[in-house]
Amino acid sequence: MSLAGKARFQFMKDVGAPALFALNKSAARKKRRPRPANPDFGPPLACAGRLKEIMARHYYLARFAKGARPVAWVTSGAPVELLRAFGYYTIYPENHGALCGAQKMGPELCQAAEEQGFSPDLCSYARVDLGHFFSRKTPAGRLPRPDLLFCSNNICQTVVYWYKVLAHYLKVPLVMFDTPFHFEEFTEADLDYMARQIQEMIPELERHSGRRFDEAYFRSVTQLSRDTSLLWGQCLATMKARPAPMTIFDAFVHLAPVVSLRGLPVAQEYYKILLAELEERAAKGVGALRQEKKRLMWDNIAIWYKVRDFSNLFASRGMNFVVATYTNAWAETIQYLNLDDPFKSVAQTYGLVILNNNLEHRLQLMSQMVKDYAVDGLVLHSARSCKPYSVGQYDLKRLISQRLGIPAVVIEADITDYRMFSEEQAATRLEAFFEALEAA
Repeated sequence: MSLAGKARFQFMKDVGAPALFALNKSAARKKRRPRPANPDFGPPLACAGRLKEIMARHYYLARFAKGARPVAWVTSGAPVELLRAFGYYTIYPENHGALCGAQKMGPELCQAAEEQGFSPDLCSYARVDLGHFFSRKTPAGRLPRPDLLFCSNNICQTVVYWYKVLAHYLKVPLVMFDTPFHFEEFTEADLDYMARQIQEMIPELERHSGRRFDEAYFRSVTQLSRDTSLLWGQCLATMKARPAPMTIFDAFVHLAPVVSLRGLPVAQEYYKILLAELEERAAKGVGALRQEKKRLMWDNIAIWYKVRDFSNLFASRGMNFVVATYTNAWAETIQYLNLDDPFKSVAQTYGLVILNNNLEHRLQLMSQMVKDYAVDGLVLHSARSCKPYSVGQYDLKRLISQRLGIPAVVIEADITDYRMFSEEQAATRLEAFFEALEAA
């Protein structure tokens, strides 16, 4: 790290970024044409502008992080708290992939990877990321080259091979957190194995970052991460209210800080703002929809290029998604995180995530969500890109429908690559689902 790099980063953080965003905000106000209000929706969340500013600032400052702070690319299921303790500036390729998908850049970037020999059957987050590497195209302006790659196989094995490819091309070290699959119960040996890995990473991270490990600071970061995730869980819990104060399509967007900025004060501060607004709306009976007739649950990752279309489609029928296994994933295991034994508790928290758990756990979790959120119907996204998340969905659909007596439908699509989505097939399945819901 250089003094000049640190000075430049600090200047952009304290002066440059605030001035630029103030200028952009002023220009946007002058150009803005009011968008016609959609009669199906209630008032939009007031804090959405703050979220946009936080994430834009994160990607903007990333351009100046190189040379000022060590930079790491991280998978969403990796224990980022350890990197925070060493001052890493973190970029999440999956979060960036979702951004590319929402901007409808998925097929272009996927094709750039496919032209280099990567299979169209590979996860489109991986293809988008590799396509970005080959083409340098991104809606985020520019991503900093990493000094380190940090991944975990608790969400899937693909990330391991994906990050190995990145390590090969970028010529940077790869650190991996290996988690045994949770078939029944984690044993003490499993927890010790994972906790030792985290401890054994410390000398490597000291060497790569040039910083000494401060356990007290690590504990404070862990506490901040826990508090942030708990706040996110409280935000989601407000959707038990009828009408729900936001939709899962809102939550897909507001999820970004707990994924990308977990362990930083800005994420915690943001969810305090969001929670206060949601609680006020719930208390006043202000719903995300003007008329909430049916309450739905979503399973699997969002179809990023269809979020707005699906939001409008379901809202037009008075159907609101009030809970999702995907958004819940960053709150589900946070109760295991504590400061009495931070290494073992971090291991348990990340080892028990939904994709590293058995299908019986997922069935019980989804069944409880249906009851807690008074769900009338279930939509499962069978994602071509995410086989670990999609396996068993037809069995889950059948079992939940039979046991709880609610209609369910499977939509086959992809998270970012809309070449894999059939409008006609989805429309046919959804029409049958809507008829079943209305008849229930």
